[in-house]
Amino acid sequence: MIALSAVETMRIPTELGELAVHVVGDGRRGDQLGGGRPAGTASRPDTVGWHSMFVDSRSWSRLIALLPDRRFYLIDAPSCGASERLSGAVDISACTRAAAEVVGALGLSEVDWIGNAWGGHVGIELAATRPDLVRSLIAISAPTFPIPMSLRAQVHLLLPIYRVFGARGPVRSTIMQTLLTDETRRSDAEVVELLDACLAESGVDAVDAIATCILNRTDLLWAARRVTCPTLFVTTDDRGEWTSEQARGVVDQMANASLTEIVGARVIPALEQPAPLAEAVTTFWERLVVSG
Repeated sequence: MIALSAVETMRIPTELGELAVHVVGDGRRGDQLGGGRPAGTASRPDTVGWHSMFVDSRSWSRLIALLPDRRFYLIDAPSCGASERLSGAVDISACTRAAAEVVGALGLSEVDWIGNAWGGHVGIELAATRPDLVRSLIAISAPTFPIPMSLRAQVHLLLPIYRVFGARGPVRSTIMQTLLTDETRRSDAEVVELLDACLAESGVDAVDAIATCILNRTDLLWAARRVTCPTLFVTTDDRGEWTSEQARGVVDQMANASLTEIVGARVIPALEQPAPLAEAVTTFWERLVVSG
């Protein structure tokens, strides 16, 4: 089973309730929340991660194992993992404000943000509205436009079933097919087991999170255009909703953005293709050091 080896886990109050933050990787924060880095670790960048819908921070485990010399602060999104459950659906802007509260409470500044889908959307708006908090942005599998009407209709159809029965039967099948390639579902039992575990832990509370990050996802092109920090958009070859060609159209309108595609993945390449994603992320971060 995929596990997250956290050095420390804390719960930080935000407008969306207490969010669990797992500290992973080399180096630790100061003795008190907001105390900054301990002596001798000033050169190690702080990286904040926010995962996709239907999973939690454990979905980063395979990737961060390939990214040494980093301190990661991995946020469990509302209604996911160890975080408090939402009392009702909100939107990406509310999640962005909560993310800013987490970064501020941790005493961090100019973090390297990495977000997958939901987390990518939050990162785009955070970098646009709070540029003082974001040194760089990696947005993985994060379309900047609202969900297509066909997908919206499908979600609306499944939500009442989800609310009553949870992620079972056709609901589970739809989620698995949406997130994972046919090959992963067929041959990577560990990833399927992780997804099932995350779905079971969130339970029917996931409905408000689904409405928040999927149904209430608005057009973020305005935010992308405002982002000035170095940005990497990561697409995959198997997510028809968000192709490299579509992402290129957004990247070309941004001040300092680039694009890479991961082959053999659908929505969560950190689980399906961690090695090529780690290579792309490392190359991007290394360029930050050179340019800085």
